[in-house]
Amino acid sequence: MALSSSINLSDVDKLEALRKLDQFRPWHSLDEKRFCLVCGKIITGEQIQVIGGMRGTGPLRIICPTPNCHSIPMDWVLPTDEVLANLALVQTGGGNVRIAF
Repeated sequence: MALSSSINLSDVDKLEALRKLDQFRPWHSLDEKRFCLVCGKIITGEQIQVIGGMRGTGPLRIICPTPNCHSIPMDWVLPTDEVLANLALVQTGGGNVRIAF
């Protein structure tokens, strides 16, 4: 079963949706970043997809914008300096790095 298409929202409505649907971390702006533990990408509030909420497609929810990654807020963490440093090592071919949280 395919996931629903992303819903286009105004910036104000999208920020409100992030605040309401992410019970794990507060959102203060769409420019804020999160690190997705599933796909290993840094994502912003602006990029996050809002889906569902329409008849037959289930409740309103938010997912990672990375293709084929359907992670949800519990899979996202704040990108600490350690996370960003480890991510840079991985991206530059610095070997296998284990990211600890």
